Amino acid sequence: MRGFWINLINPGRSLAKWLLLIVVVTVISLGATGYLEVIKEFLDAERFSFLIGEFRISIYLALKVILLIILIFGAAASISDIAEHRIEALSNLRSSSRMLLLKLVQIGIYFLAFLLTLDVIGIDLTTLTVFSGALGIGLGFGLQKIASNFISGVILLLEKTVEQDDLMEMSDGTFGFVRKAHARFTLVETFDGKEMMIPNEDFITSRVTNWTYSNSRARVEIAIGVSYGSDLELTREIMLKAAREHERCLSEPEPACFLRNFGDSSIDFKLFFWIEDITKGRWGPQSDVMFEIWRQFKLQGIEIPFPQHDVHIKNAEKIGRLEDE
Repeated sequence: MRGFWINLINPGRSLAKWLLLIVVVTVISLGATGYLEVIKEFLDAERFSFLIGEFRISIYLALKVILLIILIFGAAASISDIAEHRIEALSNLRSSSRMLLLKLVQIGIYFLAFLLTLDVIGIDLTTLTVFSGALGIGLGFGLQKIASNFISGVILLLEKTVEQDDLMEMSDGTFGFVRKAHARFTLVETFDGKEMMIPNEDFITSRVTNWTYSNSRARVEIAIGVSYGSDLELTREIMLKAAREHERCLSEPEPACFLRNFGDSSIDFKLFFWIEDITKGRWGPQSDVMFEIWRQFKLQGIEIPFPQHDVHIKNAEKIGRLEDE
């Protein structure tokens, strides 16, 4: 039933357009033939009406209100569709900017339609001052999150810090692409296919990493430890060569390899290299380079040691005698 009423006041659907056309043609036909006045007198009779305070409601008035709501909001939906096509044609705006601008326009259109409906029905608009006060209290309590998310969406639109297809990493570990921006939330698609609706407020109040804000380059890190008997210069050259030969490795900035620690069981190196487009993934290049380093280490006899600990037992002879006894 809810979907029926939504379709009825939204002529963007073919069924609603036909229903709206049928209603308009029927009303015009009844008015032209004189039957509309007869129907009005019959439905507006006292036996089909009741009082709410000083306000008299009849079946005729109820049908009139329903018809006006359908016509006004139907026209608002048509204007909204036209505005949507015009805004989508603005190629000089980014996709997220167009989306949020469309939401603002739609809110304005439907708000004006609501005020027009009240005026046509005969409700005094000055009574809205009470409603405005109640709305302010609601925003202060139950609706404050919705208002905050909407205002955050406007800020994101003005700052242009979050755009469609940007690769975002949230403070809670959510990692994925921005697919669509809405007035209340932003849709983020993660690498495992989940679509997460993240409140716009989180992009304002939390620490967020935009991996593609000004460019899509990213740095890949590989940490490797080799045994103390290894040729350190050769180790460094093998790691740098493996990075340089990868097809996605950038020559500027060029790869770099540093000796980081003389550990308990190994001498630790760290390799850095850059890739051009992080949206294609970092794990692939990292894995390829690590496989190549492993192959070259085996050919050159360079060992990657596992952790070892020497245990020295004091008074070993005394412990041996006790065991013999």
